[in-house]
Amino acid sequence: MHSLTGPRKRVMTVDDDRAILELVSTRLTLAGYDVFSARDGHEAVSRISGVRPDAMVLDLNMPGLDGFGVLQRLGKAGTARLPILVLTARHDAADVQRAIGLGARDYLAKPFKDSQLLMRVARLLRPPADRRSVDEVITGLDNLITIAAREDDSRPPIELLA
Repeated sequence: MHSLTGPRKRVMTVDDDRAILELVSTRLTLAGYDVFSARDGHEAVSRISGVRPDAMVLDLNMPGLDGFGVLQRLGKAGTARLPILVLTARHDAADVQRAIGLGARDYLAKPFKDSQLLMRVARLLRPPADRRSVDEVITGLDNLITIAAREDDSRPPIELLA
């Protein structure tokens, strides 16, 4: 799922449901991640500076400090850059919008397939694209379009067959 070279990526999982927490933690550990678990939002917020995760898998429905509260606190604490996958039973579009608006990068509904979870976490941990590379690709495409347009000007028009 992720590069085998270099240090293992650290993922914090946060869910009040022990079975889900163990399932997600086991799947991520088997995929090669270092996994740190929290049973609720308060524990997650209090452990984040010590754990320093590279990503977080966060439930929304938790007693006390729920997932929305965690997202709000992380945003205020300046840790909003932490990539977060919301993994929840809540399917409402308003919940998805709210979670993304508060800084979550992705949203996966329960029940989920292992492959979906692993793919989404791997995507969270992918480094952002190099801006110069994107600009170079766009410039290259612009050049190809310009060349193709010049070539088309020198060709006779093609008649369409009815």
